[in-house]
Amino acid sequence: MGCVKPSYIKNFAMELLKTHEEAFSTDFEQNKMLVKEYTDIEYKTITNRVAGYITRIKSKKSKGV
Repeated sequence: MGCVKPSYIKNFAMELLKTHEEAFSTDFEQNKMLVKEYTDIEYKTITNRVAGYITRIKSKKSKGV
């Protein structure tokens, strides 16, 4: 079973994907740097969760699921 992400993580990720979808990829480290650049989130754990969720979404889209 997967873990359930809080709605604020999903909201951050979806907002970023709406505005900057072409910038994100399936690479977590790159996505983490982009999340830091595009947002003013001050907590590392929240930044990592948002970047991880974006990475997961982009991976699913690339696989066609």
